[in-house]
Amino acid sequence: MAGLDVTALLGTRGDAHYGEAVTQRDHALQCATLASRAGADDELVLAALLHDLAHLVTPEGRDTAQRHHGHEGAALVRPFVPARVAWIIEHHVAAKRYLCAVDPVYFARLSPASVQSLRAQGGPLAAEEQTALAAHPWFADALRVRRWDEEAKDPEAKVRALAAWVPLLEKYFGPQTVSRA
Repeated sequence: MAGLDVTALLGTRGDAHYGEAVTQRDHALQCATLASRAGADDELVLAALLHDLAHLVTPEGRDTAQRHHGHEGAALVRPFVPARVAWIIEHHVAAKRYLCAVDPVYFARLSPASVQSLRAQGGPLAAEEQTALAAHPWFADALRVRRWDEEAKDPEAKVRALAAWVPLLEKYFGPQTVSRA
């Protein structure tokens, strides 16, 4: 099976903005950097880096409660990554919906773009959905990625360059086009 050139996607389409003060690429790099600084393992760092990858291959504004960019992103990476990584990517939207249902402080801190996407994604989770999601063994990981996701919107943040993540990406996806330099 051929690999997936994540660096090419981030390089050619990562300059797009998505309603935030940072580009898609900057958001991904910030999220991965936050995960790495928190001591996350490689799988969790990879999920943080790739959680919004689907935004680079599908048009914006297509999220619904039934089908959102988490689903699309997980489908894109699932052939290449451990099941945990794909599950976290798929469920980072549900994690936002969960946090909005159970944590009023989290909800109050959402950016306007996140509030708008929350509406499209179905709003806060109902109690039954919360219980089912919270029972999953990787749920805490999805919550961590979600919190980094909200934090990774700082236009002044200092992060590692995309080239720094090439070894991790190559481990799962094969050769990448960004040089290691």
